Amino acid sequence: MRKEPYEFPLEEFISGEEFKKIKKFSRDKETPFLIVDLQKVDRMYDKIIENMPFAKIHYAVKANPLDEVVLSLKNKGSNFDVATVYELDQLLSLGVEPERISYGNTIKKEKDIAYAFEKGVRLFATDSESDVKKLSKYAPGSRVFFRILTESDGADWPLSRKFGAHPDLIYKIIMKAEKLGLEPYGLSFHVGSQQRDIGQWDSAIAKCKYLFEAAASKGIKLKMINLGGGFPAKYLSPTNDLETYAREIYRFLSEDFGDELPEILIEPGRSLTADAGIIVSEVVMVSKKARFNQYRWVFLDVGKFGGLIETLDECIKYPIYCEKKGCSEEVILAGPTCDSMDILYEDHKYSFPHTLREGNRVYIFTTGAYTQSYSSVSFNGFPPLKAYVI
Repeated sequence: MRKEPYEFPLEEFISGEEFKKIKKFSRDKETPFLIVDLQKVDRMYDKIIENMPFAKIHYAVKANPLDEVVLSLKNKGSNFDVATVYELDQLLSLGVEPERISYGNTIKKEKDIAYAFEKGVRLFATDSESDVKKLSKYAPGSRVFFRILTESDGADWPLSRKFGAHPDLIYKIIMKAEKLGLEPYGLSFHVGSQQRDIGQWDSAIAKCKYLFEAAASKGIKLKMINLGGGFPAKYLSPTNDLETYAREIYRFLSEDFGDELPEILIEPGRSLTADAGIIVSEVVMVSKKARFNQYRWVFLDVGKFGGLIETLDECIKYPIYCEKKGCSEEVILAGPTCDSMDILYEDHKYSFPHTLREGNRVYIFTTGAYTQSYSSVSFNGFPPLKAYVI
């Protein structure tokens, strides 16, 4: 069904001059590919520092591990959070000092703990007695911070259930860590990625206050809170701006801890890199499933397995633009692979001009985080998503 003329608020996501630059750069390149603008990453880093001067940034490398991104943030003074020894090796090879690195994954093999410790890492996350025992044996004397279980209500991409433990169990693990010769250094939580409910930080910080006091009653002084990530990127659904997040989080901290805050860490990943990325894709096919079907299917040459896995359950809704003109019509968007799961958006209908044809290019905004690092190695033989840095 055709509606009003196709319109897209392009200037909300990129300036006209920047878009011309992207098109010129893309002209002779085979799709699909990701373009990352390093200047935007740098500007976002500065913006976070400006609005959250009370916090120390540990960039979540998993969001976008491109060497150029890491080096740019290293030169800006960022610290880093790694999830594996492979990310650790990358950082060390790029000259990042081990004292600027935290090992934030609570799921670790003994040999990986030993390797990280040998390389100089002394700050580890944990959430279980099993992991604490391994840390005490293979990273003796290290500082550990304990991850609290959160529900992630209000997040587009929840991170609950798998990570963290209930505060009562965390209390017991803190006591265990101290007895085993580790330094119980602080607490951490993650309220979920692309968290829209700022109040989730309030609830999590209150749990931290309870545990700070409980540990102090046993003579253990915790010194740090890692607030995790969850800060916003600019997708289709609106969020509050970073200034609002920062102001409210600082208020929550002050209400619970007064003027003398503990050391505060944050682990931005999506908020640092997402807005800096654009995926350029091509329409492979446009079709219908039945003669009188209401919606056309538009198949792109990038899909869930090519870097857009966060369209799973249509959680993340990327802004998608094409330059064609015509009457707007709702379509179903899918990827190119031979897997029926590779449907991007079926319930949430995207609108494109009725003139959209095979071979036309589309531009997927806010794709600088969790795209290339999520793309499969060779499903159906498709190579991983290419990336260019400008």
